[in-house]
Amino acid sequence: MRIDEVRELSDQDLRREVESTLRELMNLRFRNASKQLANNAQLGAAKRTIARFRTVMREREIQGLEV
Repeated sequence: MRIDEVRELSDQDLRREVESTLRELMNLRFRNASKQLANNAQLGAAKRTIARFRTVMREREIQGLEV
């Protein structure tokens, strides 16, 4: 998901997406540990996605403090 798409999400949707992506990352780690994960790049992609979500959440938090 691109950053402009992430910024269009509501706060509640962002939290929901972070939770689901964290679950996905956990499943990817289990699959990687059991040698069932064919594409290891999925781990990095999931981490970057979580970082994007958290970055937007933090940006919004900072904007709320400045007002």
